[in-house]
Amino acid sequence: MKVLVIYDSMYGNTKKVAETVAENLKHFHGVELLAVTDLDSKILSDTDFLVVGTPTQGGRPTENIQKFLDRLEMNSLQGTKVAAFDTRFSEQNQNFALRTLLRTVGYAAPRITDALKIKGGDLVAPPEGFIVSNKKGPLANGELERAKTWAISLATL
Repeated sequence: MKVLVIYDSMYGNTKKVAETVAENLKHFHGVELLAVTDLDSKILSDTDFLVVGTPTQGGRPTENIQKFLDRLEMNSLQGTKVAAFDTRFSEQNQNFALRTLLRTVGYAAPRITDALKIKGGDLVAPPEGFIVSNKKGPLANGELERAKTWAISLATL
């Protein structure tokens, strides 16, 4: 089974999560890790499992990830297992106004999941979010361990 992990990262936090996911999927499958800016669309043709990750920006994926998703043809992911993750602020420990804003605008991973399903992908896990302590990071304590656990759970599906 060929697994492709595609990510975009602003400050390196999402890249760290993507690397952890890819490293832990390698124990079970052949894995390729690519920044979305390095992606050749032909590589998707023989991909069995696609994992996409991005920072959340205003409740959405980065522009690079959004362009990638928009370029996918309808049904191009037919028969492909898919999963998505994002990096985000935690609602916990935020003031009321920021918690309300975060709940209103949402997060990137559910939007990625919807786009992947629309393109024909077979969702194998709910979207996952990994917490950063502030805009530039770092990742909150324990988040890379959670990424490892999430990847192992994906590998066993």
